[in-house]
Amino acid sequence: MTSPKRVHLIAAARPNFMKVAPLWHALTAAPDFQPVLIHTGQHYDANMSDAIFADLSLPQPDHHLGVGSGSHAEQTGNVMIAYEKIAIAERPDWLVIVGDVNSTLACGLVGTKLRIPTVHLEAGLRSRDRDMPEEINRLAVDAIADVLWTPSPDGDENLLSEGCSPARITNVGNIMMDSFELVRPKIEAAAEPAALGLPERYGVVTLHRPSNVDTPEALTALVEALLAVQATLPLVFPVHPRTAQRLAAAGLDARLEQGGVKLAGPLPYVRFMSLVAGATAAITDSGGIQEETTYLGIPCLTLRENTERPITITQGTNRLVNASTLLEALTEALAQPRSERARPANWDGKTAQRCIDDLRRRGSD
Repeated sequence: MTSPKRVHLIAAARPNFMKVAPLWHALTAAPDFQPVLIHTGQHYDANMSDAIFADLSLPQPDHHLGVGSGSHAEQTGNVMIAYEKIAIAERPDWLVIVGDVNSTLACGLVGTKLRIPTVHLEAGLRSRDRDMPEEINRLAVDAIADVLWTPSPDGDENLLSEGCSPARITNVGNIMMDSFELVRPKIEAAAEPAALGLPERYGVVTLHRPSNVDTPEALTALVEALLAVQATLPLVFPVHPRTAQRLAAAGLDARLEQGGVKLAGPLPYVRFMSLVAGATAAITDSGGIQEETTYLGIPCLTLRENTERPITITQGTNRLVNASTLLEALTEALAQPRSERARPANWDGKTAQRCIDDLRRRGSD
């Protein structure tokens, strides 16, 4: 009897945890695979990592690299140094890297240089904006990974246009939907809106991207836009740690609270998704929320100039806005009847199984 194939799964930042969880559970249930969970420590706040692991029924990581914060170079370099030692000591049969954070690139570089078969889960996404650090990570990872698992057909098209061999590409669908379905009963039971004393109609806000929060001018404009929305739709704002620092430094947290916006700390996945699922609308700069709201049919206003997930606009409920257009776009979105749009293909909660099927097929090639 052949021994199970060892698969290293890299988790680094909050969205990575949700993408890793369904695949970890599916691999654990498969007799021919042995998943090894590696947490790089890029997000180290308890609500950004530990509590999310518990929500998703993930065990403590097999390895915790403890990298923490730092510049892009520091994070990337430190993850490379730490992960290389593990990859050499217990060489995996497959390495699966997810998303577009610095740890994704770092572990991808280590894996491909050590000639470990490396898979990028969520490949092919493009914003066409090289001012976004994540875009550089996406381009670099997709150029070097051996296997590219895409979430939607536009991902396939992007990769093919960049010269990727079709043999490297498999459209597996959006694994974030697997995560939602994995814990849907917990999400429905959480009743987070009631716990926070929210009214029946409310909007949920998340902001963390440097272009939105790192300069007082940009952040002030967004705060004023949120206060204008608050006058028509009550808002709850679970604040990312970086954003909390920026708001406090500019005195804008008090401005929001005085204006009626309910500020909360970072929330674990189940409680946060309970908020999103009950919301009238979402205002965000997060990639994942664009997808989750499309899946749930909830209007999403994305405070960015572009998105690497255009399918959430063409087939979903997403709109790109800025501080000056937010209120008008939200008003238009809420005036439209909430229709049941068809979800994008393979956004069905079965992506993890398609990933395993692809590993088996490629392992037998």
